Amino acid sequence: MAFSIEDIVRKAINTGNFTPSSGAGILSSEQARKFIQQTFDATVLGGLVRHEMRSAKAGEIDKIGIASRILREKTEDTDDGYRAGVNTASIKYSCTDVRLPWEITEETLRENIEGQNLEAIITNLMTTQMGIDTVDLYLNGDEKFAKVKAFSTGTTYQKGDLVSNGGKVYEFTAQHSAGAWTGSDATELGTTGDADFLKVNDGWIKQLVNGAHVVDGQNAGMKLDTFYNAVHALPNKYNNGKLRWLMSPHRAQEWELSLLNKVIEQGGAVPESVYNSPVKIPVVECPSLDDDKIILTDPKNLIVVNTYNTKIRKTVEGKEAIMKDKRFYVVHFDFDAIIEELDAAAIITNIK
Repeated sequence: MAFSIEDIVRKAINTGNFTPSSGAGILSSEQARKFIQQTFDATVLGGLVRHEMRSAKAGEIDKIGIASRILREKTEDTDDGYRAGVNTASIKYSCTDVRLPWEITEETLRENIEGQNLEAIITNLMTTQMGIDTVDLYLNGDEKFAKVKAFSTGTTYQKGDLVSNGGKVYEFTAQHSAGAWTGSDATELGTTGDADFLKVNDGWIKQLVNGAHVVDGQNAGMKLDTFYNAVHALPNKYNNGKLRWLMSPHRAQEWELSLLNKVIEQGGAVPESVYNSPVKIPVVECPSLDDDKIILTDPKNLIVVNTYNTKIRKTVEGKEAIMKDKRFYVVHFDFDAIIEELDAAAIITNIK
């Protein structure tokens, strides 16, 4: 039997008054797969990357490939003993548990234009946002934010140390002697809320910067040469028609603007395909990707691993629910974002 996402959510939240032994809110493997797929479908990139469901929270995913130039000349009635080989390897994964809790007052459910449908509407909105947030984590997650500590005037900090001050997170660009906060020797990285979000797991960008082909775009800017430099950084065997440029909407618009300016300033015309497919490679816009980076890879090279341990739970019982007259909800799931072949990816960084 096939389940729609509405069926899954409704069945899960309607089994809300549960005991730990009842299993209420725990999805079957088919429901879990469908629910996770729904979160991927919330974004364009989520629908393009490779998804793997596993039973174990940690393990390996097999990579299977073959070499090139494996044909050999045939001699009639002769076996020369040659056999083409299969290349096998594996990638390690380790899923991190995450959760999305929310609550709704009974008064809100009674006094709203949607009536009793509000519960399902809010739940669907939450699961959609969960899909958007997970893609953000797949791209930008960085466990270094777990090292953020509140700034102290009595502490000496080294270059690279992370601190929070006034609700913001900073990285020191030079050694900071014990004393007052100046901000002149630190770069702002975001808010403390950003740090709590991004510290969950290392994402694809961190993995690419540390192990893929890195092209510095600081001096080149938005020029066609920048795209060609990224393509040339990849071995030819990966330039097979499956590559895509992953960039933010702002960056895609800046690319279009740079081409239009050239047409205006220098005359002539730019082929229509170049606007959306630099170097004949299509662009995929990713709102969660920073403006200063562009990724070049086959989206199937980017892998998200989940387990079947997905739960959607609700309760209207307990002291807090009774005293506050509320319903409490939480979605539990886990994930890991990994890359199959770092050699098959390039990232352009430091684009102004």
